Amino acid sequence: MNRINAHSLFSTLGCRLNAYETEAMKALAAKAGVRSVVVVNTCAVTAEAVRKARQEIRRLRRENPDARLIVTGCAAQTEPETFAAMDEVDLVLGNAEKMQPDTWTRLAPDFTGKTERVQVNDIMSVTETAGHLIDGFGTRARAYVQVQNGCDHRCTFCIIPYGRGNSRSVPAGVVVEQIRRLVMRGYNEVVLTGVDLTSWGADLPARPRLGDLVLRILRLVPELPRLRISSIDSIEVDEALMRAIADEPRLMPHLHLSLQHGDNLILKRMKRRHGRGDAIAFCEEARRLRPDITFGADIIAGFPTETEEMFENSLRLVDECGLTWLHVFPYSPRKGTPAARMPQVKGPLIRERAARLRALGERRVKAHLAAQQGRVHRVLMESRRMGRTEQFAGVRFGSDQPVGHVVTTRISGIDGTELRAGTAGGRDCG
Repeated sequence: MNRINAHSLFSTLGCRLNAYETEAMKALAAKAGVRSVVVVNTCAVTAEAVRKARQEIRRLRRENPDARLIVTGCAAQTEPETFAAMDEVDLVLGNAEKMQPDTWTRLAPDFTGKTERVQVNDIMSVTETAGHLIDGFGTRARAYVQVQNGCDHRCTFCIIPYGRGNSRSVPAGVVVEQIRRLVMRGYNEVVLTGVDLTSWGADLPARPRLGDLVLRILRLVPELPRLRISSIDSIEVDEALMRAIADEPRLMPHLHLSLQHGDNLILKRMKRRHGRGDAIAFCEEARRLRPDITFGADIIAGFPTETEEMFENSLRLVDECGLTWLHVFPYSPRKGTPAARMPQVKGPLIRERAARLRALGERRVKAHLAAQQGRVHRVLMESRRMGRTEQFAGVRFGSDQPVGHVVTTRISGIDGTELRAGTAGGRDCG
């Protein structure tokens, strides 16, 4: 949660894109002179996320009894009636409405007109992103830049397209100018974010691809030391992005993949666009082009109809793809999705399988960290004593380093889930 002023609070649940949009809302609210509001920016990715949103709303109402409480975000977009029915809530805003300056103007103390309690329109009619509203957000170390929003795919488990709308892209020129400004402000790493990042460009003239955007950024902003891309769909990766992985050292060797499962029949029932063989082949090729690359992945445990044999295919996929950082989701049905109508796996079994996946993920992280001992890494400092390697492993330092700078160090050991730095060998940039 972050304060704008003494009387307004913003609470963000869910993804980096939500956090980006919270920063934009703060700016819009401040410009409009909005005071004494509590804003909860919700997530809808799982039923648990919606439960946590309701819990957060009740807590914030108890702590701020006199403020106007506003609920927005994906859960507000997909089920506004849920939040409108809560006595704690004063206003429900859709994902498009929350990014409109007029919305916040109507919330200013000097506004005398009438404001409807529920302002949630058809998200599918939205054709533009709000990427122009702020120049990224982040810590002093790295900035996140929204380049895409929405999704044109309809995976059977996913409610997000109904919260975010159809895919739409920020033009390359706008992105490049934003990144230039961020570099001038001292950022040494920029992360490109979106809901379905590899669909970037499909709605723009000439239909450029994500790889074209990456190469353009690196070419036109040569002073940017490090560029990352967030979660991608490996089956949609284009040749230009593969070329960037192979030839551009400033593109960080860490990719988070939206894999979801390791069994072909389950992937088909999920309505995914790849098979397990596609995932394995992509990881093998990316590792051939960039031997130091690491992979993270989203994997769902307990999808409807999943048998033990099908689940074990997901376990095997972790090793066959050489995955390191696992983001494990225990399946939970989302009302309105096809998967919610399929035969469900029992809750205790879902939790047990998720625990087995997480345990495997922990072993993979330990193996990766062990392999780094004695190696030299360039570490972006997130705080005075902690930073991350190019492959996104955490590194703990024994002495203060300048936050936001890239520091070269030899790894001397492991502390739990983090690497331990030896004597820092100098600063590369910052």
